[in-house]
Amino acid sequence: MKLAEALAARADATRRVAQLRTRIKANATFQEGETPAEDANALLVEAATALDGLEVLMRQINLTNATVRLAGGGTLTDALAKRDVLRLRHSLLAEAAEAGSSQKGLGWGRQLRSELRTETALDVPGLRRQADAVALELRQLDLAIQEANWQVTLIDN
Repeated sequence: MKLAEALAARADATRRVAQLRTRIKANATFQEGETPAEDANALLVEAATALDGLEVLMRQINLTNATVRLAGGGTLTDALAKRDVLRLRHSLLAEAAEAGSSQKGLGWGRQLRSELRTETALDVPGLRRQADAVALELRQLDLAIQEANWQVTLIDN
């Protein structure tokens, strides 16, 4: 199984557990004299089995991510951590640029000439250039991760 297939299976298993949780909660109690739509105990057993399978799959994915080396030299785990930080960095830069370019930041919004003009403390064009550069790096890294996901075979532990 390729890593990408395992990731899809993990997402499916996670959704399945969430659905089972909802069904268990819906059938955990019922009115006296009525019969619940489903057996909550059987659903608990099914959820436990699904969680056991999910644990095995997650262990295999983590082992594969920690073992596989990308062309840049780091592991897939390293690339995933870098991608997460790049997303945070891009968000920070974009939000800072937006805050610095608001109407108040450009001196607009004065009602009277006697009111103080507000100015921005940030280099908005510079922040936007940095955000664009980070977005490009993020896209390139994400492509490398996706490529590895479809080329790498899941390590069986």
